[in-house]
Amino acid sequence: MAFADTVRPLTGAAADYDALVERAAATRFALVGEASHGTYEFYRERAEITKRLIAENGYTAVAVEADWPDAYRVNCYVRGESGDSSADEALSDFRRFPVWMWRNTEVAEFVRWLREWNDGLPAGAGRVGFYGLDLYSLHRSMEAVVEYLEEVDPEAARRARERYSCFDHFGTDPQVYGYEAGLGGAEPCEQEAVEQLVELQMATEEIARLHGEAAEDRHFYAEQNARLVANAEEYYRAMFRSGVQSWNLRDSHMAESLDALAAHLGRDEAPAKVAVWAHNSHLGDARATQLGQTGELNLGQLVRERSGRDALLVGFTTHSGTVTAASDWGGAVERKRVRPSLSGSWEELFHTSGVDRFVLDTGALRGWRLERAIGVVYRPETERVSHYFRACLADQFDAVMHFDETRALQPIELTSEWEAGELPETYPFGL
Repeated sequence: MAFADTVRPLTGAAADYDALVERAAATRFALVGEASHGTYEFYRERAEITKRLIAENGYTAVAVEADWPDAYRVNCYVRGESGDSSADEALSDFRRFPVWMWRNTEVAEFVRWLREWNDGLPAGAGRVGFYGLDLYSLHRSMEAVVEYLEEVDPEAARRARERYSCFDHFGTDPQVYGYEAGLGGAEPCEQEAVEQLVELQMATEEIARLHGEAAEDRHFYAEQNARLVANAEEYYRAMFRSGVQSWNLRDSHMAESLDALAAHLGRDEAPAKVAVWAHNSHLGDARATQLGQTGELNLGQLVRERSGRDALLVGFTTHSGTVTAASDWGGAVERKRVRPSLSGSWEELFHTSGVDRFVLDTGALRGWRLERAIGVVYRPETERVSHYFRACLADQFDAVMHFDETRALQPIELTSEWEAGELPETYPFGL
């Protein structure tokens, strides 16, 4: 069967995603990706699918490619447990590059919807949460552990400060720690970070027994921050070595965090169901890509290996349009043109279907082709090397959504660079 025979056009009707949502009903994890960190359609449609998973299929959490403490502030807001007065305010802890990845109009709209959904639930019903899976918040997570312990156990807080003081010698940039401890011969802080995590884990059952569910949730927040510190310490030491170790450590942390979150939220009679938002490169099974063949693993692979049929993996693609991205890491946010997809790519194949927007099951997509991935940096001048890899889409994802021409995601804080955008390819003639 040709792939064109399996295409289901997206018309904008609510029924467009019926088959996908029905398929997700039998799963515990719906991993919904994105081919870039800056495309409006990816964020919008992913949010619409997730709303239906929550409303119709009993999904109780959204876990995203974001730092745990920053996302937890959003979690408190959507559950009605914070002093923030708006979604924009709840998202204000997202200050690390790339700010636009979560501080954008589509995420803010979804956060508002999630708060309204939770507010409309009957008393005693479980609220839907919003959580981060990433591990870049080394210092912020250390602060969060100490802040929590200062409230519940000052002596334990003293021990935590003493352990984490090991990192003080390296300043506030975790990459300095990674270089010095990984290559420079400095004594690493691995033992101290692990000891702090173990101490918090040992107290978990006692906290739940003595103080109940609310205290257990706050303790889990602290424990996850301690887990992040331990894993980030290892990650930053691996950053400056060759190979795929740092990537694998990061995605292994995300998988470990997802498992811990599901275990915390779930009960034997009602296991937690979690929607996961991250880039295609994290959520598509790495074993079906050339990167996986070089030893790289990812979150999608690990979830499939552990959960089997309980996981649904959905990817996104586009042919051309605009995207929000930077030209270099840490650079200014820009609205950039996306070049038409390369010959021999999945995106080009989808472009030739003649259907502008569609969803399809990947079973008919046999063989290997190029696949495009745009992260927070987009370099069209080196696109083949910088943004393409070979993949077998049928094994990488269960379903794919294609939007032939897409537009840039809008940051909450607009800049002159973003609003100006790139000049059209036909400048100055406008043809």
